[in-house]
Amino acid sequence: MEQIDYPDNYGAIDEKKFFDYDKSKFVILPVAYEGTVTYGKGASKGPSTIIKASQNMELYDEELDKNNYEAGICTLKELEAVASPEKMIDEVEKAGSEIIKDNKIPIMFGGEHSISIGLVRALKKKYNDLSVLQLDAHADLRQEYEGTKFSHACVMARVREICPAVQIGIRSLSFEESKVIKKDKLPIFWAKDINNNEEWFDKVIDKLSDNVYITIDLDVFDPSIMSATGTPEPGGLNWYLVIKFLKEVCKKKKVVGFDVVELAPSGDISCDFLAAKLVYKMIGYLS
Repeated sequence: MEQIDYPDNYGAIDEKKFFDYDKSKFVILPVAYEGTVTYGKGASKGPSTIIKASQNMELYDEELDKNNYEAGICTLKELEAVASPEKMIDEVEKAGSEIIKDNKIPIMFGGEHSISIGLVRALKKKYNDLSVLQLDAHADLRQEYEGTKFSHACVMARVREICPAVQIGIRSLSFEESKVIKKDKLPIFWAKDINNNEEWFDKVIDKLSDNVYITIDLDVFDPSIMSATGTPEPGGLNWYLVIKFLKEVCKKKKVVGFDVVELAPSGDISCDFLAAKLVYKMIGYLS
């Protein structure tokens, strides 16, 4: 797979031993796809924008007292977008399978949320006990939306056909989705219940299997700090609560991959930087 080298790679890492594919623990797969986006546009520019913002980060992590990049971070070239969401998911699965086969931890930059299905499929082939942790404003449990079962609005319905999932930060859904949640007793942690406390951390973690994939839709954050998404829902979570929770998950479970999706760049570079720094924090917690 073709990679991006210094100075255009994630973090603008300039020492080859820390961005070479063979030596890297983490491999970034940018997927600039927004084929089913229904409101605010621009998610296809998310991956390149995250990479650009990352090139302006300090690479020393003051919380962890280390240079997170020294675990090795390879950045691949963007996966070519195709028109059909189902075919795009197939392409993600294929690319993800190559990364996983090489015993790397895949990190996917979106793009719209539907692409997560492909990487979950790829990881399920290796990890039979896989579960998915979703951080998101939206339940994304529709069976079909605007003529396709593979819309961003259906991503968690498709994921739940592959493996169990726990959803946190939710604050927007349809009446039909609410009925599914009640009927199936799905583990949902509503934003209104968790936004100002940590009492839910262990309750979420206990519901996850040993091997976990984390999918982070950036609209999980409150729009006061993350407005650059297609549907910035009020009442989201704050930065320190989210990273403290993610640190606990990474400590207590084996996180085998993650994605950050739905950045729709708006010109507010603080949002771009938040996304880039969130990825770097996760790399630090996992290395």
